[in-house]
Amino acid sequence: MQRSGWGSSRRCEKAGSSGEHSDLVQKECQVEDSFSAPLQSVRCCPYDLEFREVRDDSLVLLWATPLYEGQSQITGYMLQISQSNQLDNWTILTAKPISETHYKVTGLQTGHTYHFRVSAVNNAGVGRASLPSEPVTVQTQPGTKEIKIGVDDDGFIFLGYEAVKMNDESEFLWSKNFTEPIGSQRTKVETTENRSMLTFTDPSEEDLGLYTVEMSHSPHLSSSYDFTAEDLERLRELSWQVRNPLIALKSAWQVEVSEKGSVRLWLQTESLSSSAELRLVFNDREISSSPRCKINFDTAKGLVEILFDQLSQEDEGSYTCQLRDGRAKNQCTLVFVDQKFREILALADWNRWDIQRKAGPYFQEFLTWSVNEDCELIIQCKVTNTSKDTSFKWFKDGVEIKDFAYDQTSGVCSLTIPQVTKKEAGSYRAVVSDSRGEDVSTLELLDNEYDKLLQLLSEQCALSAGPLRIESTAEGFKIYSSLRYYIGFLKTSWYFKGRKIDQEARAKPGCSMQKVWIEILNPTENDKGEYTLEMLDGKETHKRFYELSTEAFAETLLEHQRLKQLAIAEKNRAKVIKGLPDVVAIMEGKSLCLTCFIDGDPAPEIFWLRNDREILDQTQFTITKESKRTSITVNKVTMEDSGKYSIFVRNQYGSETVDVTLSVYKKGEKPPANAVEMG
Repeated sequence: MQRSGWGSSRRCEKAGSSGEHSDLVQKECQVEDSFSAPLQSVRCCPYDLEFREVRDDSLVLLWATPLYEGQSQITGYMLQISQSNQLDNWTILTAKPISETHYKVTGLQTGHTYHFRVSAVNNAGVGRASLPSEPVTVQTQPGTKEIKIGVDDDGFIFLGYEAVKMNDESEFLWSKNFTEPIGSQRTKVETTENRSMLTFTDPSEEDLGLYTVEMSHSPHLSSSYDFTAEDLERLRELSWQVRNPLIALKSAWQVEVSEKGSVRLWLQTESLSSSAELRLVFNDREISSSPRCKINFDTAKGLVEILFDQLSQEDEGSYTCQLRDGRAKNQCTLVFVDQKFREILALADWNRWDIQRKAGPYFQEFLTWSVNEDCELIIQCKVTNTSKDTSFKWFKDGVEIKDFAYDQTSGVCSLTIPQVTKKEAGSYRAVVSDSRGEDVSTLELLDNEYDKLLQLLSEQCALSAGPLRIESTAEGFKIYSSLRYYIGFLKTSWYFKGRKIDQEARAKPGCSMQKVWIEILNPTENDKGEYTLEMLDGKETHKRFYELSTEAFAETLLEHQRLKQLAIAEKNRAKVIKGLPDVVAIMEGKSLCLTCFIDGDPAPEIFWLRNDREILDQTQFTITKESKRTSITVNKVTMEDSGKYSIFVRNQYGSETVDVTLSVYKKGEKPPANAVEMG
């Protein structure tokens, strides 16, 4: 690098040849040695102090190495700085020696003038300082430019510098680390007018380092750039992108189904030139427009379309769009298979069918089911585009249903089932038709769908459950809740004082169509407390509570005892349990025997009556009495024996009377139609 320029300071004036220069420096060093300590560290000092890249708060200082090193090799340099008017007051710039022969000084004050000097260092210590540099004012000169780094249009990494002022002899002088020449094998320098570019042919880690440029006619017009590993990585990526540009996608592959059932596959890129090329590949085979699918390519909009009037199974596969526009290119693949394809195919088929069915009467709302607050099942649909000739029919499992409601004005048709049982499970089908066409709606109320119905129905039934109440029974007391109706899907559990009541000898849970309960037998004082009913509808738990207080327990117990006594009386009272019909018929002259069974504890008294008067005659009538059985025999009945006969039983707990009418008819006559013929 040429060492002439702005801000030079020398120990010795150059004269004549380089040999003369060396002799002069050697003589001056020897003169100075006579004033030095006996063990001089460095026999000579740095010289040729110069400045580069003078800016508002920094500059780069350069110097030449001493001609004579002294007793050992130079290991570094120490720098000192002084304000222009304070040459007797120097400040050390570097805490440690620096190994290079250049140094960027920062933190300076804009507009201030400085002097610098440099001392060489070896193993023996610090040598003499150089003469002070020429004064330098820290200020960025007008038109100063910096080195820019980037990637050119061909993808090469470059350093660029632009000069403000040039003359015919001006040259851009590039170097590495201010002194090292740049090899032409790895770089190329091109100058165009006032701009110079240093281009790297194949950049690698070998090219990293500090690059500098200065103008030959004015070295103070200079700049440097530290080419780092981070720069290299970033610019390599950018270089690849420039050399392999991508056509930008605005939208990747999209799939659309029209109301008429046609299918559109499309993607969009940035706007392309008219010379852009498209290649479409379906399952490794290039495709073009055909009667089955139409391909559109709008370069101005960057739009690629594949249109199917009717999608079919053979269109399942992968679609790859390959685009090229000059050097830029891109490709995008749509994997149109499996569930995604099946869903689109089904939707397209449905839309085509939907258009066709709407030519005549059709279902605006298909069959659906719901459960209302009254726990009723409502199956409903809605038809439209009907006429006076339109017929509507409803079927369940193939059997026509007649009892549905149909409002022709609104088109709403509904079937209400007040109480759901297992027979409601099945397949429902509604058909609307006339001369213009037919439409069908089906509802499969089976399996999981029927379970969903039961769950929702259970929820409504649980919500309809009233508060817990108590009633006394002959066996104890019963705590119950009334509801619209109970279904087995609704799981119930009972708790007493927070603990679950398991079925045992004294606790019996039960249910009927409209009630659930827990019965406590033979109640005691320990049965007082809080009772809880939990109803699980399959998702949520609904609770009802009842607090059996001391007062309520006393009332319940008293009523239980009364009912218990009544039950005992009813169990033990005298009663006729079987044997006598309402009317008997017998032919005149035959004998009649009537037998019946009785019960009671103690054994009841027994009386036979004829027309409400006790029978005492043992000639015409024969009466037998046992503990559980009694009979009466009428010997050779006559017409006069017709009438009402009664059995009357009684004991201390009660009595009972059972009547039987005897009808006697003559030979050749027919007995009464409502009579049991005897004899």
